Amino acid sequence: MKLAEIQDLIKFIAKAGVTEVEIEQKDFKITIKSEMPKRKKEFAEPMAHNILVPPAKEVPMQIPVVAPKVEAEATAAEEVDENLNYIEVKSPMIGTFYRRPSPDKDPLKDVGDMIKEGDVVCVIEAMKLFNEIESEIKGKIVKFLVEDNTPVEYDQPLFLVDPS
Repeated sequence: MKLAEIQDLIKFIAKAGVTEVEIEQKDFKITIKSEMPKRKKEFAEPMAHNILVPPAKEVPMQIPVVAPKVEAEATAAEEVDENLNYIEVKSPMIGTFYRRPSPDKDPLKDVGDMIKEGDVVCVIEAMKLFNEIESEIKGKIVKFLVEDNTPVEYDQPLFLVDPS
């Protein structure tokens, strides 16, 4: 079996949601295992329990000038409020996250870029295979949550997208 055939098989298995495949021929045997869930819509639809709803009546907050720690907490609270409408795009696998298709190329996408379904947004290397990660949602990239060339876990948020 050639490398290209193995790569095609891995992609097919990932899309089909199969967790394990074993192929045995005369001169070799290959077993492919995946920990990926069978649900595929997880990227496209934000889950209701992840959305924070502000209280019905807001109390104005007084920030003393002398307390920089309180100001930092207020900034963090404002950032959480801004993220309410954003969708987290999560890693479909364990591997190394890359924003560029190769070291000498420009990043695939930057903050502020519009993406649509099917656009390649990043690359994740897993076991010497470079997997192009395609967007399953439409919107504008707001923030990258992972640095380029860093390890990522399965289901780890990679970046935020504003779907509006």
